[in-house]
Amino acid sequence: MDLNRRDMLVLSGAVAATTLFAPTIQAHAAAPFKQPELPYGEDGLAPVISARTVGLHYGKHHAGYFKKLNTLVEKTPYADLSLEEVVVRAKKEGNAPIFNNAAQAWNHNFYWQQFKGGSAAAKGAFATAAESSFGGLDGLKKKIVAESDNVFGTGWVWLVKDGGKLAVVGMQDAGDPLAEGKKAVLGIDVWEHAYYLDYENRRGEHVAAVLDKLVNWQFVSEQFEA
Repeated sequence: MDLNRRDMLVLSGAVAATTLFAPTIQAHAAAPFKQPELPYGEDGLAPVISARTVGLHYGKHHAGYFKKLNTLVEKTPYADLSLEEVVVRAKKEGNAPIFNNAAQAWNHNFYWQQFKGGSAAAKGAFATAAESSFGGLDGLKKKIVAESDNVFGTGWVWLVKDGGKLAVVGMQDAGDPLAEGKKAVLGIDVWEHAYYLDYENRRGEHVAAVLDKLVNWQFVSEQFEA
């Protein structure tokens, strides 16, 4: 269970990410891990994301990751770690079942929070970085939509802060920036359960609508500056 210098840096990033969610999302010191409550009602994202989709996505899929994770870590050294630390350690050790469920639990915690309060304008250093990297928010949105089409099958599109700059990264399955030592500032779920009931196979249309009408860019700005 010894960690080398790189692993310690990644874990430090995970611990720093813990503060992103206080006080609205609490990091859990140890198992059993608890799914945070939605910061709005199941109909709070309609019509872009229907109440039925939110009910299934949050109530079945997200809840299922927490349930399976708690079963997997019971009576193991992982049970003494925070959720963020489990993500990083399981990735390092190649423990795919624990990583997949821990990462998906964390990914969804972040996902639901970024919509709280509804659409809001980007500001400050984030707005400047978006202008520098993508020619502005519209260019950033186009890049995210394009990347969502490049993720084959299931996965995520993440906007990350890496070395003070912004980058759009597509990741397969439970892909998580924490495990790569990068800081998430926005995450778009492109698993079919996130959009298929509402958009069928029109993934790009779903992603564009989420970016235009649901993402709270003030929240994203705060993550960039934190």
